[in-house]
Amino acid sequence: MSRRSAALLAATTLVALALVVPGATAGAEGSRRSVDRDVRFATYNASLNRGNQGDLVRDLSTPDNRQAQKVAEIVQRTRPDVLLVNEFDYVEGGRAAELFRDNYLEVSQGGQRPVEYRHYFVAPSNTGIPSGHDLDNNGAVGGPGDAYGFGFFPGQYGMVVYSKFPIDTEQIRTFQHFLWKDVPGAMLPDDPATAAPADWYSPDELDDVRLSSKSHWDLPLRIGHETVHFLVSHPTPPVFDGQEDRNGTRNHDEIRFWSDYVSGGARASYIYDDDGGYGGLARDARFVIAGDQNSDPLDGDSVPGSAQQLLEHPLVNATMTPDSRGAVEASQTQPGNQSHRSPPRFDTADFSEPPGNLRADYLLPHRSVRILDSAVFWPVSTDPAAALIDASDHRLVWADLLLPHRG
Repeated sequence: MSRRSAALLAATTLVALALVVPGATAGAEGSRRSVDRDVRFATYNASLNRGNQGDLVRDLSTPDNRQAQKVAEIVQRTRPDVLLVNEFDYVEGGRAAELFRDNYLEVSQGGQRPVEYRHYFVAPSNTGIPSGHDLDNNGAVGGPGDAYGFGFFPGQYGMVVYSKFPIDTEQIRTFQHFLWKDVPGAMLPDDPATAAPADWYSPDELDDVRLSSKSHWDLPLRIGHETVHFLVSHPTPPVFDGQEDRNGTRNHDEIRFWSDYVSGGARASYIYDDDGGYGGLARDARFVIAGDQNSDPLDGDSVPGSAQQLLEHPLVNATMTPDSRGAVEASQTQPGNQSHRSPPRFDTADFSEPPGNLRADYLLPHRSVRILDSAVFWPVSTDPAAALIDASDHRLVWADLLLPHRG
């Protein structure tokens, strides 16, 4: 009996008359799904970013962009109910998000059934927004390294959420403008050329430097009579810097933000949103943390313990780790991965060496939410679906979550 079948059998004692219907099949990635409160969440860094502002709208304006077709087919094969797409350029008014939905997701790709999302959310990203400071300390002001988040134009590497469930737009919280210095005990980078601590940024710069390299969003989803907070972000990769490790320390604190936020109470009292509201979640609030966290628990260049801030959080259910056979095969055939300490079956990103393949993408629900099944869409090379995965250097991660009704 598969772990999903066993979980569904146990779940029927908790959820009366749970109806089981066939799910979509994608080689070894298919499963059976329960209709009653069985919700499939997914996160996918789809690399649908472009080098110039306007290019993504141009590419998605017709239904024949091959990369977008592959991304959409992966989504159609896995059929998530709620989907976060990282590295999707922000376009004001949602034009790019709507084009991808209309021309790709709602059009059959490779013979798969179209997938429809009635709801989506986009918002500005810190990437590419000029800070007016020399944040990379290269002696000049301007360019992607001096933006609030690395990017060549505003909104590059942004994100979008698609949902089959209503998003409570009145209760959405975004944290784009939250300042890094306002994290208690912030891991601010240190200039190794001076004796002073944590002085990579000047005091004037710290008054402007934002924590989130893109943004952090709390999207309340109305799933039946329940509210589930979809907490999404995309921390900066902990590389492309120097001895000061400004990206590694920022990555650590971007991940820490959600750890404090879901803790609520005094631990989250310092957090303020873009509308001036303070605090985190109520302790009994249900949530799913999602996104490319750019941090493997044991391998790569992130600050040690960064991913563990979420994986070991007492309110987070991390009892089942999404995996794939394709990741194991890749680790065996690509040089440079054999020395890794994390199990290769958990990898979600296919990077060149170093650092090699890593677990970077996560779906982490509240401890009260049962994980029925999960996987990484990474077929083995003999599976015809393997031709799709070169759309991105990341893989889609999904999890089927049982949301028990609160009486």
